[in-house]
Amino acid sequence: MFGARLRKQLELHGYYLTCLQDLVFWATCCTLRTHFPSCSSEVMRRLPVASLFICFWLVERSQCDGSLQDSMGELHTRFAVSLYHTLTEAENSSNLIVSPVSVSLSLGLLQFGARGNTLAQLEGTLGYNVNDAQVQDFLMHSQIDESNTSHGMWLQQTCTLLIQSGIQLLTEFTQHAAAWANTSVVRANFSQPNNTPSQPERVRPNHDEMLLQSGSSSGELSGSGEPQVETLWWGHRLQMALVNKVTFRGVWQKQFLFTNTQNLPFILSDGTAIKVPMMYQATEVSFGQFRTALDQRYTVLELPYLDRSLSLQVILPSERKTPLSSIESQLTARHLASWYTGLRRTKMDIFLPRFKMQNKFNLRSVLPAMGIRDAFNPSAADFTGISVEESLYVSDAFHEVTIEVTEDGTKAAAATAMVLLKRSRAPVFKADRPFLFLLRQINTGSILFMGRVMNPMDQAS
Repeated sequence: MFGARLRKQLELHGYYLTCLQDLVFWATCCTLRTHFPSCSSEVMRRLPVASLFICFWLVERSQCDGSLQDSMGELHTRFAVSLYHTLTEAENSSNLIVSPVSVSLSLGLLQFGARGNTLAQLEGTLGYNVNDAQVQDFLMHSQIDESNTSHGMWLQQTCTLLIQSGIQLLTEFTQHAAAWANTSVVRANFSQPNNTPSQPERVRPNHDEMLLQSGSSSGELSGSGEPQVETLWWGHRLQMALVNKVTFRGVWQKQFLFTNTQNLPFILSDGTAIKVPMMYQATEVSFGQFRTALDQRYTVLELPYLDRSLSLQVILPSERKTPLSSIESQLTARHLASWYTGLRRTKMDIFLPRFKMQNKFNLRSVLPAMGIRDAFNPSAADFTGISVEESLYVSDAFHEVTIEVTEDGTKAAAATAMVLLKRSRAPVFKADRPFLFLLRQINTGSILFMGRVMNPMDQAS
């Protein structure tokens, strides 16, 4: 056979294939024969050695790509868990949501302009450097298509870097920023209170474009001129700030019916019972039971969204007396990875509260605790990759997240009638007490959102 002869020639030149490479190698051979059926085995056997090396390179590349995806997935998960744990130290009793993927994209943008120890700290926290072409290519191609409305998904993810007007930016940085996912670089005049961007969400241009006209009034950003409380976020000496915003709504693979939603008790962490709109459906889901290092049991339920590119994982303590904090404090990246192999398809009765959540953070107090210190220090920051003329530093990093979980993924109707559900012998998953949730990209494992619901009725940020 052609494949056997080709492999023999590779071995004669000192190339021996691993088991994984061997599988890909044979798949490559079959593809060649499929696309070139008219070529005889004799002709294929006489391919030059250079072609054999190209074939081997393709095999090697496929293995490297798989290894890179696994490594990046693990690094993203580690960053997500670290970010979440750092936030819970300050927010220990309220609803919480953060988008680790979105924060890492913002920090990736900073990496393009960071140098020296500032770059080293960013790389150490993220675990990778976006200046590496292979890493950059992987990150860009693993982004979720936010325009995928045909599959019922609506995702808006934007990152805006505000830079003091008048600062001359390096061409190399502006080129990198222009190609980075959902990113805009906007000039702002921070020295005038009335021209301060009082509402960060307004700084996003109507479409992805760079507003980089140095010294031009058309390239400057000004606020509404109305004094607002948010103005205090921005200091008069501000030179550079990150504003990051993420909003998501999705449609379930199998939708909950509005007619099945009931007002049922939800037990808060202090033991108080409140009535909340509780969605219900009986369906087959991925479900698993796990234990923490301290032998505390918890369950994980996974609900896929339409087209199965994303899924929502709900984590609930098995025992009512087990506080959610004792579970979330022990979660590690290894635990999250184990869920993929530990979940089993199970027919269940599912009760999940409808909830909508919005959080706003200034990550300036969070990221230094994770090792990114110099970027926020005026005397230590090194962003000479953005501009060599000024001593730039990040004065603020705002992160705003909104998520909505309802029966069909769209805004829910006002009130639903009380209904009676017939009894079932199927096991029950009832999220009627505080729980954790993760919204993950299935093919990469990237965590788009990570949060907890302490009170489904509390929508305040």
